[in-house]
Amino acid sequence: MNIGPLQLLLRTLLVGFVLWTAFDWVMDQRDDAIRERDSAVSERDGLREAARISGEMLAARDRIDQQRTRELNDEQNKNLALRRAVDDGVKRLPVRATCTVPVVPATTGAGGVADAGTAELAADARPDYFTLRDQLALSKQMILGLQDHLLLVIQRSPAATPNPQMDAPQ
Repeated sequence: MNIGPLQLLLRTLLVGFVLWTAFDWVMDQRDDAIRERDSAVSERDGLREAARISGEMLAARDRIDQQRTRELNDEQNKNLALRRAVDDGVKRLPVRATCTVPVVPATTGAGGVADAGTAELAADARPDYFTLRDQLALSKQMILGLQDHLLLVIQRSPAATPNPQMDAPQ
């Protein structure tokens, strides 16, 4: 069984073509695997960054909540101490008002400002006054907390930063 030079050349070319095709296919598979790996690494890094930012935002929200709750509790404690002092008679709740001089008949003597007592909140209005003070303190802390949340959490989030590609006119 003799193989002629032309047949040897054709067989060699066929084997070379098959090997080259197999090598090219393996290289394409390798390139696809590298692209998939790079994509997965990029996605992983993005998810880690998103988790880090979310953690920072939650920590900032918690700090704001703790601070505003502490300030609200302090204000409510001050209001409670004032309420107790007023109830015990240690303090009074002055009201900014003008007291008119009572009309005194001329026979009893001249009336003056010294005859008028200082204006003070009526006893039945005191609970409403303290309720309003508590509600005012709560509203103030809620507003300040929302402002802090807006400034420190929402405006720092990646979604709040402008994206030039998204904002560009099409």
